[in-house]
Amino acid sequence: KTVGILLFDDVEVLDAFGPFEVFSVAQTGAPGDTGRDLFTVVTISETGAPVRARGGLVVMPHHSFADHPPLDILVVPGGFGTRAQVTNATALDWLRAQAAQAELRTSVCTGAFLLAEIGLLDGKAATTHWGSIDRLREGYASIDVHEEVRFVDEGSVITSAGISAGIDMALHVVARLHGTDAARATARYMEYEWEPRNQA
Repeated sequence: KTVGILLFDDVEVLDAFGPFEVFSVAQTGAPGDTGRDLFTVVTISETGAPVRARGGLVVMPHHSFADHPPLDILVVPGGFGTRAQVTNATALDWLRAQAAQAELRTSVCTGAFLLAEIGLLDGKAATTHWGSIDRLREGYASIDVHEEVRFVDEGSVITSAGISAGIDMALHVVARLHGTDAARATARYMEYEWEPRNQA
């Protein structure tokens, strides 16, 4: 399956690249299997030009909105840059188009605000960074906002809490699609302590 990770200026680094790491090294759990072809992972920005992430990290995306492959899994990270993206009509139109065809639509941290803005979270449970819980509740009254959880799985939509929680969300997706053994093997390769927990 192809995973597409949205990038934009002031994106939170681990929001985007925690899930990138998980999906790019995902392993089946079979002895000696590096499993690096379970997912194809691409990064996508509006124009394909370099993006300046949080802390000044400059990243060269793989694709632009115009030339990326079809996506099975969409990952929308957060960060201060979401405050600009939530009013970016081009980005929101692109997100609507991807959400209409992707099998799984996911967010990390304040990336939930972008999914909320296109109506994808209406009537659903969701979460975001602890510091933005109240803002999500106040801005989008139709969302059942959960706190003190790492992620919320609503079937075709999965939102996760802040920053490092995106790793747990991505490992959960690996477990959903390839089994818990695969998620455990991937976490072990990453030397990340993971258990299938903290889900709403």
